[in-house]
Amino acid sequence: MTKLLIFTIIFLAGTIKTFATTWDEPWTDKVIKESDYFVFADIISYDKEKGIKIKIIKQLGGEKLPLEIEITNFYLLDITSRSGGHAPEFPNFEDIKQSYFFIKKNSQDKFCISTPTSGFDYVEDENVHATYRHSYHQASIPIDIYEMTMTAIFNNYHHLDYNRVQITNFINQNLSKKPAGFGDNEIKTFFLQHVAMETIFHLKIDGYYNLLLPFFNDNTNFHHRVSACRALVASNNQKTIKTLVNKIAANKDDDFTTVICIWTLKELKPKEIKKDLQKLISKASTKKNGFGGNIMDSRVGTDFPTVKRALEELIKTLE
Repeated sequence: MTKLLIFTIIFLAGTIKTFATTWDEPWTDKVIKESDYFVFADIISYDKEKGIKIKIIKQLGGEKLPLEIEITNFYLLDITSRSGGHAPEFPNFEDIKQSYFFIKKNSQDKFCISTPTSGFDYVEDENVHATYRHSYHQASIPIDIYEMTMTAIFNNYHHLDYNRVQITNFINQNLSKKPAGFGDNEIKTFFLQHVAMETIFHLKIDGYYNLLLPFFNDNTNFHHRVSACRALVASNNQKTIKTLVNKIAANKDDDFTTVICIWTLKELKPKEIKKDLQKLISKASTKKNGFGGNIMDSRVGTDFPTVKRALEELIKTLE
């Protein structure tokens, strides 16, 4: 696995075709919220059209499942185009022996993953190829860190307790260090810092404003900025709101980061600054925005707004 595999476009064989069926890929919080089970399993077999058969090694969330189950459908698959009658295919697990799955049982009692490219985090080289934000942006992290954080996230979204002391110790340890880069001697720390910030986002743990600022203001690293913007949702106060508005008004980093700041404000619901936000509309960027990637990737249907559209949508919520 190359050190930058995390934040590159992941092409899973069997999910990509010329003029393929495409979909709007969900963000990880939605994937986990709408799942019923969280398991670690051996891959027994797979068929690109029929599904995946797994043997459960460890059940980390949800009611107890049978030892072996078949995953035969998808629970968050929002098709945006379909070509030549091609149905979405299941991911290719030929070279993957073990994986974590977020599973839902649908109304027909069929087990499902969210989409052909989300709802699973596979093990490779003794690390987990993990998604905390979106399947376009992934991290390679140790198994124990993955299980600790993802179990807490699953439990939180399903209104269950988690080990808060363990989680906060992990976050404090990693965000107390300076923002790491992609070098050989930094990449492991970079991944752990990514996980720490995304965990704050999912668990809404307040008290990290000062530790997040160096990442939020890192003009050399897009991924630090995005994760810090998301994590600030846990700090609902005037200082955070002002910091986000200043970043939106300047829009000097990239449109993607600016939209994430707008989405964070949307969750904070700052009605008192509605007029200030309206003043930003006239100069807001209208450039096409999103994850980029190859047009042959089936996730190209993923919706991501322009800065102007995101601002307009935010303002509508501040009535």
